Amino acid sequence: MLDLGVPAPNVVSVDQHGRPFRLTQLLGRWVVLYFYPKDETVGCTREACAFRDNLTPITQAGADVVGVSVQDRASHMEFAQRYDLPFRLLADPTKRITESFGAMGFLGLAKRITYLVDPAGRIRDVHRSELHPAGHVDHVIRRLHDLQAETTSTHEA
Repeated sequence: MLDLGVPAPNVVSVDQHGRPFRLTQLLGRWVVLYFYPKDETVGCTREACAFRDNLTPITQAGADVVGVSVQDRASHMEFAQRYDLPFRLLADPTKRITESFGAMGFLGLAKRITYLVDPAGRIRDVHRSELHPAGHVDHVIRRLHDLQAETTSTHEA
């Protein structure tokens, strides 16, 4: 996993709709970049649906959700359509993105890791949990509020 405070690696890919994506497009906003093992598995579906069901508090905190796994665009498109996922799922069949974030796991699949990237493009939080995939969302919301409060109090001081 990456260290806190380091710049997030350059992410270049396509989303489930085939639209080009660069992480730098989201500079100025918080980014919830979550890695997951595989489309259509029980844990990954639970996690993706938890992000979908809690997207409002995340977006109200000024953050965008972006999922990454090693499957291709077509797999992500089916997954997103089946579960009505309104956020980007990035295809990483070459595994370059997953490897650059230290998220490569067993059998060539991504580990379940969530990074919070601040508006300046730096890693501000890392959370890993294999046992409670839906718990990533609770952690993300709590940490977004904590980190934003830290930033606000730092600017006010």
